[in-house]
Amino acid sequence: MNSEAKSGLNDRGQGATGDDAHFMRLAIEQARLAAASGEVPVGAVLVRAGQVIATGRNAPIAGHDPTAHAEIAALRAGAAALGNYRLDGCTLYVTLEPCTMCAGAMLHARLARVVYGAADAKTGAGGSVTNPFADPRLNHQTQVQGGVMADECAALLRNFFQPRRVNAAPLREDALRTPESRFAKLPGYPWAPNYIRDLPALGGLRMHYLDEGAARIDEEQGAGAWEASPAQRTWLCLHGNPSWSYLYRHQIPVWLAAGDRVIAPDLIGFGQSDKPKKEGAHSFTWHRQVLLELVERLDLRRVILVVHGWGGLLGLTLPMAAPHRYAGLLAMNTLLATGDAPLPPGWLAWRKMERQKPAYDIARLMARGHPPLTLAECAAYAAPFPDAGHRAATRAFPTMVPQSTDAEGAQIARQARDFWRNDWAGRSLMVIGAQDPVLGEAGMRTLQAGLRGCPPPWVLPEVGHFVPEAGAVLAERALAHFADVGWRSQPPGDCST
Repeated sequence: MNSEAKSGLNDRGQGATGDDAHFMRLAIEQARLAAASGEVPVGAVLVRAGQVIATGRNAPIAGHDPTAHAEIAALRAGAAALGNYRLDGCTLYVTLEPCTMCAGAMLHARLARVVYGAADAKTGAGGSVTNPFADPRLNHQTQVQGGVMADECAALLRNFFQPRRVNAAPLREDALRTPESRFAKLPGYPWAPNYIRDLPALGGLRMHYLDEGAARIDEEQGAGAWEASPAQRTWLCLHGNPSWSYLYRHQIPVWLAAGDRVIAPDLIGFGQSDKPKKEGAHSFTWHRQVLLELVERLDLRRVILVVHGWGGLLGLTLPMAAPHRYAGLLAMNTLLATGDAPLPPGWLAWRKMERQKPAYDIARLMARGHPPLTLAECAAYAAPFPDAGHRAATRAFPTMVPQSTDAEGAQIARQARDFWRNDWAGRSLMVIGAQDPVLGEAGMRTLQAGLRGCPPPWVLPEVGHFVPEAGAVLAERALAHFADVGWRSQPPGDCST
Protein backbone atom coordinates (compact mmCIF):
# COMPACT_ATOMS: atom_id res chain seq x y z
CA MET A 1 0.00 0.00 0.00
CA ASN A 2 3.09 2.18 -0.07
CA SER A 3 2.38 3.57 3.38
CA GLU A 4 4.60 3.70 6.41
CA ALA A 5 3.72 4.18 10.07
CA LYS A 6 6.10 6.50 11.87
CA SER A 7 6.59 7.72 15.42
CA GLY A 8 9.04 9.85 17.35
CA LEU A 9 9.56 12.33 14.51
CA ASN A 10 9.96 15.96 15.48
CA ASP A 11 8.01 18.38 13.31
CA ARG A 12 10.81 20.98 13.59
CA GLY A 13 8.20 23.71 13.65
CA GLN A 14 5.39 25.18 15.65
CA GLY A 15 3.14 22.12 15.69
CA ALA A 16 0.48 20.78 13.33
CA THR A 17 -1.40 24.05 13.07
CA GLY A 18 1.62 26.34 13.03
CA ASP A 19 3.74 24.90 10.26
CA ASP A 20 1.40 23.65 7.55
CA ALA A 21 3.98 24.32 4.83
CA HIS A 22 6.48 22.00 6.52
CA PHE A 23 4.11 19.06 6.64
CA MET A 24 2.87 19.76 3.11
CA ARG A 25 6.47 19.49 1.92
CA LEU A 26 6.60 16.02 3.46
CA ALA A 27 3.39 15.16 1.61
CA ILE A 28 4.95 16.44 -1.60
CA GLU A 29 7.87 14.06 -1.07
CA GLN A 30 5.37 11.20 -0.94
CA ALA A 31 3.72 12.47 -4.12
CA ARG A 32 7.08 12.42 -5.90
CA LEU A 33 7.58 8.81 -4.82
CA ALA A 34 4.17 7.98 -6.29
CA ALA A 35 5.10 9.62 -9.58
CA ALA A 36 8.37 7.68 -9.68
CA SER A 37 6.30 4.49 -9.47
CA GLY A 38 4.05 5.58 -12.33
CA GLU A 39 1.16 6.54 -10.07
CA VAL A 40 -0.66 9.86 -10.08
CA PRO A 41 1.49 12.07 -7.80
CA VAL A 42 -0.58 12.50 -4.67
CA GLY A 43 0.99 12.20 -1.23
CA ALA A 44 -0.35 12.43 2.32
CA VAL A 45 1.04 12.86 5.83
CA LEU A 46 -0.87 12.21 9.08
CA VAL A 47 0.16 14.41 12.02
CA ARG A 48 -0.84 14.37 15.68
CA ALA A 49 0.44 16.81 18.29
CA GLY A 50 3.13 18.04 15.91
CA GLN A 51 4.36 14.53 15.23
CA VAL A 52 4.18 12.58 11.94
CA ILE A 53 2.20 9.44 12.63
CA ALA A 54 2.04 7.98 9.10
CA THR A 55 2.51 8.74 5.45
CA GLY A 56 0.80 7.49 2.30
CA ARG A 57 1.01 7.85 -1.45
CA ASN A 58 -1.15 6.87 -4.39
CA ALA A 59 -0.92 3.20 -5.39
CA PRO A 60 -4.16 2.08 -7.08
CA ILE A 61 -2.31 0.83 -10.18
CA ALA A 62 0.34 -1.19 -8.38
CA GLY A 63 -2.13 -2.60 -5.88
CA HIS A 64 -4.98 -3.15 -8.32
CA ASP A 65 -7.01 -1.34 -5.70
CA PRO A 66 -9.37 1.55 -6.50
CA THR A 67 -9.34 2.58 -2.83
CA ALA A 68 -5.53 2.88 -2.60
CA HIS A 69 -5.47 6.68 -2.56
CA ALA A 70 -2.76 8.47 -0.64
CA GLU A 71 -5.20 9.58 2.07
CA ILE A 72 -6.56 6.06 2.62
CA ALA A 73 -3.03 4.66 2.83
CA ALA A 74 -2.07 7.24 5.46
CA LEU A 75 -5.28 6.69 7.46
CA ARG A 76 -4.80 2.92 7.53
CA ALA A 77 -1.15 3.18 8.54
CA GLY A 78 -1.96 5.80 11.20
CA ALA A 79 -4.79 3.73 12.67
CA ALA A 80 -2.45 0.72 12.87
CA ALA A 81 0.27 2.82 14.55
CA LEU A 82 -2.14 4.22 17.14
CA GLY A 83 -4.06 1.01 17.61
CA ASN A 84 -7.37 2.78 17.05
CA TYR A 85 -9.55 3.34 14.01
CA ARG A 86 -10.52 6.70 15.50
CA LEU A 87 -7.93 9.33 14.76
CA ASP A 88 -9.08 12.04 17.13
CA GLY A 89 -6.89 15.14 17.23
CA CYS A 90 -5.08 14.25 13.99
CA THR A 91 -4.49 16.44 10.95
CA LEU A 92 -4.10 14.97 7.49
CA TYR A 93 -2.00 16.85 4.93
CA VAL A 94 -2.59 15.85 1.31
CA THR A 95 -1.27 17.41 -1.90
CA LEU A 96 -4.61 17.21 -3.75
CA GLU A 97 -8.13 18.01 -2.58
CA PRO A 98 -9.67 14.74 -1.34
CA CYS A 99 -12.31 12.90 -3.35
CA THR A 100 -15.68 11.88 -1.88
CA MET A 101 -14.40 8.44 -0.89
CA CYS A 102 -11.47 9.86 1.03
CA ALA A 103 -13.58 12.59 2.60
CA GLY A 104 -15.96 9.95 3.93
CA ALA A 105 -13.08 7.96 5.40
CA MET A 106 -11.70 11.10 7.08
CA LEU A 107 -15.06 11.80 8.67
CA HIS A 108 -15.35 8.22 9.90
CA ALA A 109 -11.86 8.51 11.36
CA ARG A 110 -12.91 11.65 13.25
CA LEU A 111 -10.04 13.72 11.94
CA ALA A 112 -9.78 17.13 13.51
CA ARG A 113 -8.47 18.84 10.42
CA VAL A 114 -7.66 18.30 6.73
CA VAL A 115 -5.15 20.49 4.88
CA TYR A 116 -4.81 20.10 1.12
CA GLY A 117 -2.68 21.72 -1.55
CA ALA A 118 -4.13 21.84 -5.09
CA ALA A 119 -7.87 22.07 -5.64
CA ASP A 120 -9.58 19.42 -7.82
CA ALA A 121 -12.27 21.00 -9.96
CA LYS A 122 -13.51 17.63 -11.21
CA THR A 123 -13.77 15.41 -8.13
CA GLY A 124 -12.80 17.58 -5.16
CA ALA A 125 -14.89 16.95 -2.02
CA GLY A 126 -13.38 19.78 0.01
CA GLY A 127 -15.55 22.46 -1.55
CA SER A 128 -14.71 22.37 -5.26
CA VAL A 129 -17.45 19.93 -6.31
CA THR A 130 -19.00 18.90 -3.02
CA ASN A 131 -18.21 19.34 0.68
CA PRO A 132 -19.42 16.67 3.11
CA PHE A 133 -17.17 18.24 5.74
CA ALA A 134 -19.57 21.19 5.95
CA ASP A 135 -22.76 19.15 6.23
CA PRO A 136 -24.24 19.98 9.65
CA ARG A 137 -26.36 16.83 9.59
CA LEU A 138 -23.30 14.65 10.12
CA ASN A 139 -22.32 13.81 13.69
CA HIS A 140 -18.74 14.92 13.17
CA GLN A 141 -17.29 18.00 11.52
CA THR A 142 -13.73 18.15 10.27
CA GLN A 143 -12.02 21.45 9.63
CA VAL A 144 -10.83 21.89 6.01
CA GLN A 145 -8.17 24.25 4.73
CA GLY A 146 -7.11 24.31 1.08
CA GLY A 147 -4.48 26.04 -1.00
CA VAL A 148 -1.40 25.32 1.10
CA MET A 149 1.53 25.24 -1.35
CA ALA A 150 -1.07 24.86 -4.08
CA ASP A 151 1.26 25.91 -6.90
CA GLU A 152 3.89 23.32 -6.02
CA CYS A 153 1.29 20.58 -5.66
CA ALA A 154 -0.40 21.48 -8.94
CA ALA A 155 2.96 21.56 -10.75
CA LEU A 156 3.58 17.94 -9.76
CA LEU A 157 0.31 16.93 -11.40
CA ARG A 158 0.91 19.00 -14.54
CA ASN A 159 4.40 17.61 -15.01
CA PHE A 160 3.06 14.09 -14.60
CA PHE A 161 0.13 14.35 -17.01
CA GLN A 162 1.55 16.63 -19.69
CA PRO A 163 3.66 14.02 -21.53
CA ARG A 164 0.81 11.53 -21.21
CA ARG A 165 -1.66 13.92 -22.78
CA VAL A 166 0.43 14.48 -25.88
CA ASN A 167 -1.75 13.66 -28.87
CA ALA A 168 -0.71 10.24 -30.12
CA ALA A 169 -1.89 11.20 -33.57
CA PRO A 170 -1.02 14.88 -34.04
CA LEU A 171 -2.28 16.54 -37.18
CA ARG A 172 0.34 17.92 -39.53
CA GLU A 173 0.15 21.66 -40.07
CA ASP A 174 -0.25 21.19 -43.81
CA ALA A 175 -3.25 18.86 -43.48
CA LEU A 176 -6.83 18.80 -42.25
CA ARG A 177 -8.77 16.11 -40.41
CA THR A 178 -12.50 15.69 -40.82
CA PRO A 179 -14.30 15.82 -37.43
CA GLU A 180 -15.26 12.35 -36.19
CA SER A 181 -18.81 13.54 -35.61
CA ARG A 182 -19.41 13.59 -39.37
CA PHE A 183 -18.95 9.82 -39.50
CA ALA A 184 -21.35 9.02 -36.66
CA LYS A 185 -24.34 6.80 -37.43
CA LEU A 186 -23.81 6.62 -41.19
CA PRO A 187 -26.34 4.24 -42.75
CA GLY A 188 -24.91 0.77 -43.31
CA TYR A 189 -21.45 1.61 -41.95
CA PRO A 190 -21.15 0.30 -38.37
CA TRP A 191 -17.47 -0.62 -38.31
CA ALA A 192 -14.88 0.79 -35.92
CA PRO A 193 -12.06 2.83 -37.47
CA ASN A 194 -8.43 1.76 -37.59
CA TYR A 195 -5.61 4.23 -38.13
CA ILE A 196 -1.98 3.99 -39.13
CA ARG A 197 0.55 6.83 -39.32
CA ASP A 198 3.98 5.27 -39.07
CA LEU A 199 4.31 4.00 -42.64
CA PRO A 200 7.40 5.74 -44.07
CA ALA A 201 5.50 7.13 -47.06
CA LEU A 202 2.84 8.71 -44.88
CA GLY A 203 5.28 11.16 -43.34
CA GLY A 204 3.16 11.43 -40.20
CA LEU A 205 -0.22 11.68 -41.93
CA ARG A 206 -2.91 9.47 -40.44
CA MET A 207 -4.51 6.90 -42.73
CA HIS A 208 -7.83 5.24 -41.96
CA TYR A 209 -8.74 1.69 -42.90
CA LEU A 210 -11.36 -0.87 -41.99
CA ASP A 211 -9.99 -4.19 -40.78
CA GLU A 212 -12.73 -6.70 -40.15
CA GLY A 213 -12.79 -10.46 -40.08
CA ALA A 214 -11.09 -13.55 -38.81
CA ALA A 215 -7.42 -12.59 -38.83
CA ARG A 216 -6.35 -10.83 -35.65
CA ILE A 217 -2.94 -9.60 -34.57
CA ASP A 218 -0.97 -11.19 -31.74
CA GLU A 219 0.88 -8.27 -30.15
CA GLU A 220 3.55 -10.54 -28.67
CA GLN A 221 4.49 -11.81 -32.12
CA GLY A 222 4.44 -8.36 -33.69
CA ALA A 223 2.32 -6.56 -36.25
CA GLY A 224 1.08 -8.78 -39.03
CA ALA A 225 1.33 -12.08 -37.13
CA TRP A 226 -1.37 -14.63 -37.98
CA GLU A 227 -3.19 -16.73 -35.43
CA ALA A 228 -3.66 -20.46 -35.84
CA SER A 229 -6.85 -20.06 -37.91
CA PRO A 230 -6.21 -17.29 -40.45
CA ALA A 231 -8.93 -15.80 -42.62
CA GLN A 232 -9.95 -17.88 -45.60
CA ARG A 233 -9.46 -14.93 -47.92
CA THR A 234 -8.58 -11.25 -47.55
CA TRP A 235 -10.59 -8.81 -49.63
CA LEU A 236 -8.56 -5.64 -50.18
CA CYS A 237 -11.08 -3.02 -51.30
CA LEU A 238 -9.77 0.13 -52.98
CA HIS A 239 -12.10 3.02 -53.75
CA GLY A 240 -11.98 5.76 -56.37
CA ASN A 241 -12.63 9.50 -56.54
CA PRO A 242 -14.63 11.02 -54.85
CA SER A 243 -15.76 7.96 -52.90
CA TRP A 244 -14.20 6.26 -49.86
CA SER A 245 -14.47 2.95 -48.01
CA TYR A 246 -18.21 3.59 -47.58
CA LEU A 247 -18.45 2.37 -51.19
CA TYR A 248 -18.07 -1.25 -50.05
CA ARG A 249 -20.59 -1.31 -47.19
CA HIS A 250 -22.89 -3.76 -49.05
CA GLN A 251 -20.16 -6.29 -49.78
CA ILE A 252 -18.32 -6.27 -46.45
CA PRO A 253 -21.02 -8.09 -44.39
CA VAL A 254 -21.30 -10.87 -47.01
CA TRP A 255 -17.58 -11.52 -47.04
CA LEU A 256 -17.37 -11.40 -43.25
CA ALA A 257 -20.22 -13.90 -42.97
CA ALA A 258 -18.15 -16.26 -45.11
CA GLY A 259 -15.36 -16.12 -42.52
CA ASP A 260 -13.11 -13.86 -44.56
CA ARG A 261 -11.13 -10.76 -43.71
CA VAL A 262 -11.85 -7.37 -45.27
CA ILE A 263 -9.39 -4.47 -45.49
CA ALA A 264 -10.83 -1.23 -46.87
CA PRO A 265 -8.49 1.76 -46.65
CA ASP A 266 -9.33 5.38 -47.31
CA LEU A 267 -6.75 6.92 -49.61
CA ILE A 268 -5.04 9.96 -48.11
CA GLY A 269 -7.29 12.93 -48.82
CA PHE A 270 -10.46 10.82 -48.69
CA GLY A 271 -12.79 9.35 -46.09
CA GLN A 272 -11.49 9.37 -42.54
CA SER A 273 -7.85 9.73 -43.58
CA ASP A 274 -5.96 13.02 -43.18
CA LYS A 275 -6.34 15.50 -46.00
CA PRO A 276 -3.37 17.55 -47.22
CA LYS A 277 -4.37 21.16 -47.84
CA LYS A 278 -2.52 21.50 -51.14
CA GLU A 279 -3.34 19.66 -54.35
CA GLY A 280 0.37 19.37 -55.11
CA ALA A 281 0.81 16.99 -52.18
CA HIS A 282 -0.84 14.24 -54.22
CA SER A 283 0.95 12.14 -56.79
CA PHE A 284 0.48 8.75 -58.42
CA THR A 285 3.80 7.43 -57.12
CA TRP A 286 3.17 8.54 -53.56
CA HIS A 287 -0.31 7.04 -53.25
CA ARG A 288 0.91 3.78 -54.76
CA GLN A 289 3.81 3.63 -52.30
CA VAL A 290 1.46 4.17 -49.35
CA LEU A 291 -0.66 1.22 -50.49
CA LEU A 292 2.38 -0.99 -51.03
CA GLU A 293 3.58 -0.25 -47.51
CA LEU A 294 0.13 -0.85 -46.04
CA VAL A 295 -0.08 -4.30 -47.64
CA GLU A 296 3.34 -5.21 -46.28
CA ARG A 297 2.67 -3.82 -42.80
CA LEU A 298 -0.60 -5.73 -42.48
CA ASP A 299 1.07 -8.78 -44.03
CA LEU A 300 -1.94 -9.42 -46.26
CA ARG A 301 -2.15 -12.88 -47.79
CA ARG A 302 -4.44 -14.71 -50.20
CA VAL A 303 -5.68 -11.31 -51.23
CA ILE A 304 -8.64 -10.80 -53.51
CA LEU A 305 -7.88 -7.33 -54.88
CA VAL A 306 -11.12 -5.39 -55.27
CA VAL A 307 -10.81 -2.22 -57.32
CA HIS A 308 -13.08 0.49 -58.66
CA GLY A 309 -12.28 3.75 -60.45
CA TRP A 310 -9.06 5.27 -59.15
CA GLY A 311 -8.74 2.22 -56.91
CA GLY A 312 -7.91 0.35 -60.11
CA LEU A 313 -5.48 2.88 -61.55
CA LEU A 314 -3.43 2.47 -58.39
CA GLY A 315 -4.44 -0.99 -57.25
CA LEU A 316 -3.79 -2.79 -60.52
CA THR A 317 -0.12 -1.83 -60.17
CA LEU A 318 0.27 -3.49 -56.73
CA PRO A 319 0.29 -7.28 -57.34
CA MET A 320 3.36 -7.29 -59.57
CA ALA A 321 5.37 -6.01 -56.58
CA ALA A 322 4.39 -9.01 -54.43
CA PRO A 323 2.52 -11.57 -56.57
CA HIS A 324 2.69 -14.23 -53.85
CA ARG A 325 0.25 -12.19 -51.76
CA TYR A 326 -2.54 -12.05 -54.36
CA ALA A 327 -4.93 -14.83 -55.28
CA GLY A 328 -7.68 -13.00 -57.13
CA LEU A 329 -8.86 -9.80 -58.80
CA LEU A 330 -12.34 -8.29 -58.76
CA ALA A 331 -12.30 -5.29 -61.11
CA MET A 332 -15.23 -2.91 -61.52
CA ASN A 333 -15.38 0.00 -63.95
CA THR A 334 -11.72 0.92 -63.88
CA LEU A 335 -8.69 0.88 -66.18
CA LEU A 336 -4.93 1.02 -66.48
CA ALA A 337 -3.80 4.41 -67.79
CA THR A 338 -0.62 3.46 -69.67
CA GLY A 339 -0.14 6.69 -71.60
CA ASP A 340 0.24 4.90 -74.95
CA ALA A 341 -3.49 4.38 -75.48
CA PRO A 342 -6.15 7.09 -75.58
CA LEU A 343 -8.31 7.54 -72.51
CA PRO A 344 -12.04 6.91 -72.99
CA PRO A 345 -13.99 10.01 -74.06
CA GLY A 346 -16.21 9.71 -71.01
CA TRP A 347 -13.17 9.84 -68.74
CA LEU A 348 -11.90 12.96 -70.47
CA ALA A 349 -15.33 14.56 -70.14
CA TRP A 350 -15.40 13.69 -66.44
CA ARG A 351 -11.99 15.25 -65.95
CA LYS A 352 -13.07 18.41 -67.76
CA MET A 353 -16.14 18.69 -65.55
CA GLU A 354 -14.07 18.30 -62.39
CA ARG A 355 -11.67 20.99 -63.56
CA GLN A 356 -14.46 23.41 -64.42
CA LYS A 357 -16.51 22.71 -61.31
CA PRO A 358 -14.06 21.65 -58.59
CA ALA A 359 -16.64 22.31 -55.87
CA TYR A 360 -19.29 20.04 -57.42
CA ASP A 361 -21.84 18.63 -54.99
CA ILE A 362 -20.69 15.09 -54.13
CA ALA A 363 -24.02 14.05 -52.66
CA ARG A 364 -25.83 15.21 -55.79
CA LEU A 365 -23.28 13.45 -57.99
CA MET A 366 -23.89 10.17 -56.16
CA ALA A 367 -27.65 10.59 -56.45
CA ARG A 368 -27.31 11.03 -60.21
CA GLY A 369 -24.78 8.22 -60.53
CA HIS A 370 -26.93 5.72 -58.64
CA PRO A 371 -30.56 6.87 -58.26
CA PRO A 372 -31.59 4.15 -55.75
CA LEU A 373 -29.36 5.77 -53.10
CA THR A 374 -31.21 7.40 -50.22
CA LEU A 375 -30.59 11.00 -49.25
CA ALA A 376 -28.75 9.78 -46.12
CA GLU A 377 -26.46 7.55 -48.19
CA CYS A 378 -25.67 10.38 -50.59
CA ALA A 379 -24.87 12.62 -47.62
CA ALA A 380 -22.59 9.90 -46.23
CA TYR A 381 -20.46 10.02 -49.37
CA ALA A 382 -20.03 13.77 -48.83
CA ALA A 383 -19.35 13.43 -45.08
CA PRO A 384 -15.52 13.49 -45.39
CA PHE A 385 -15.58 16.86 -47.14
CA PRO A 386 -17.15 19.56 -44.94
CA ASP A 387 -15.67 22.41 -46.99
CA ALA A 388 -13.44 23.23 -49.96
CA GLY A 389 -10.30 23.03 -47.82
CA HIS A 390 -10.86 19.30 -47.30
CA ARG A 391 -11.19 18.65 -51.05
CA ALA A 392 -7.67 19.05 -52.38
CA ALA A 393 -7.61 15.35 -53.30
CA THR A 394 -10.86 15.45 -55.28
CA ARG A 395 -9.39 18.36 -57.27
CA ALA A 396 -5.97 16.76 -57.72
CA PHE A 397 -6.92 13.24 -58.80
CA PRO A 398 -8.37 14.12 -62.25
CA THR A 399 -5.05 15.67 -63.25
CA MET A 400 -3.10 12.62 -62.07
CA VAL A 401 -4.51 10.22 -64.68
CA PRO A 402 -1.55 9.47 -67.03
CA GLN A 403 -2.35 10.64 -70.57
CA SER A 404 1.11 10.44 -72.16
CA THR A 405 3.90 7.89 -72.09
CA ASP A 406 6.13 10.11 -69.97
CA ALA A 407 3.42 11.09 -67.46
CA GLU A 408 3.93 10.02 -63.86
CA GLY A 409 2.51 6.55 -63.35
CA ALA A 410 2.38 5.65 -67.05
CA GLN A 411 5.50 3.48 -67.03
CA ILE A 412 4.36 1.63 -63.91
CA ALA A 413 0.98 1.09 -65.55
CA ARG A 414 2.62 -0.39 -68.64
CA GLN A 415 4.65 -2.76 -66.46
CA ALA A 416 1.43 -3.74 -64.71
CA ARG A 417 -0.24 -4.35 -68.09
CA ASP A 418 2.53 -6.78 -68.99
CA PHE A 419 2.18 -8.49 -65.64
CA TRP A 420 -1.56 -9.04 -66.04
CA ARG A 421 -1.10 -10.28 -69.63
CA ASN A 422 1.82 -12.62 -69.08
CA ASP A 423 2.48 -13.38 -65.43
CA TRP A 424 -0.79 -13.24 -63.51
CA ALA A 425 -1.51 -16.69 -62.06
CA GLY A 426 -4.58 -15.89 -59.99
CA ARG A 427 -8.27 -15.84 -60.73
CA SER A 428 -10.07 -12.78 -62.12
CA LEU A 429 -13.62 -11.50 -62.26
CA MET A 430 -14.73 -8.35 -64.03
CA VAL A 431 -18.05 -6.63 -63.35
CA ILE A 432 -19.28 -3.88 -65.67
CA GLY A 433 -21.88 -1.25 -64.91
CA ALA A 434 -23.18 -0.74 -68.43
CA GLN A 435 -24.69 2.68 -67.70
CA ASP A 436 -21.31 4.15 -66.80
CA PRO A 437 -20.88 7.44 -68.71
CA VAL A 438 -17.21 7.67 -67.69
CA LEU A 439 -15.74 4.41 -69.01
CA GLY A 440 -18.48 2.67 -70.87
CA GLU A 441 -18.63 -1.06 -71.51
CA ALA A 442 -16.10 -0.89 -74.35
CA GLY A 443 -13.37 0.52 -72.10
CA MET A 444 -13.84 -2.21 -69.53
CA ARG A 445 -13.80 -4.97 -72.12
CA THR A 446 -10.45 -3.67 -73.30
CA LEU A 447 -9.06 -4.15 -69.79
CA GLN A 448 -10.66 -7.58 -69.52
CA ALA A 449 -8.93 -8.71 -72.71
CA GLY A 450 -5.59 -7.90 -71.11
CA LEU A 451 -6.19 -10.01 -67.99
CA ARG A 452 -4.71 -13.47 -68.37
CA GLY A 453 -7.39 -16.12 -67.88
CA CYS A 454 -10.18 -13.66 -67.19
CA PRO A 455 -13.62 -15.01 -68.20
CA PRO A 456 -16.19 -12.83 -70.00
CA PRO A 457 -17.30 -9.98 -67.75
CA TRP A 458 -20.51 -9.93 -65.76
CA VAL A 459 -22.49 -7.03 -67.18
CA LEU A 460 -25.05 -5.21 -65.03
CA PRO A 461 -27.30 -3.44 -67.57
CA GLU A 462 -28.97 -1.03 -65.13
CA VAL A 463 -25.92 -0.08 -63.07
CA GLY A 464 -23.78 3.00 -63.67
CA HIS A 465 -20.24 3.90 -62.68
CA PHE A 466 -20.49 3.07 -58.96
CA VAL A 467 -20.77 -0.70 -59.40
CA PRO A 468 -20.41 -1.68 -55.69
CA GLU A 469 -23.76 0.02 -55.13
CA ALA A 470 -25.27 -3.00 -56.91
CA GLY A 471 -25.34 -4.49 -53.43
CA ALA A 472 -24.85 -7.83 -51.73
CA VAL A 473 -25.54 -9.78 -54.93
CA LEU A 474 -22.16 -8.64 -56.21
CA ALA A 475 -20.40 -9.96 -53.11
CA GLU A 476 -22.23 -13.27 -53.35
CA ARG A 477 -21.26 -13.67 -57.01
CA ALA A 478 -17.65 -12.93 -56.09
CA LEU A 479 -17.74 -15.51 -53.29
CA ALA A 480 -18.89 -18.16 -55.72
CA HIS A 481 -16.24 -17.19 -58.26
CA PHE A 482 -13.41 -17.29 -55.72
CA ALA A 483 -14.78 -20.24 -53.74
CA ASP A 484 -11.67 -22.39 -54.09
CA VAL A 485 -9.27 -19.57 -53.20
CA GLY A 486 -8.61 -20.41 -49.56
CA TRP A 487 -6.29 -21.83 -46.98
CA ARG A 488 -7.96 -25.15 -46.35
CA SER A 489 -5.70 -26.99 -48.75
CA GLN A 490 -2.60 -25.08 -47.72
CA PRO A 491 -0.68 -24.67 -44.46
CA PRO A 492 -1.31 -21.23 -42.83
CA GLY A 493 2.25 -20.10 -43.47
CA ASP A 494 2.04 -20.74 -47.22
CA CYS A 495 1.23 -17.62 -49.28
CA SER A 496 0.88 -19.49 -52.54
CA THR A 497 -2.38 -19.46 -54.43
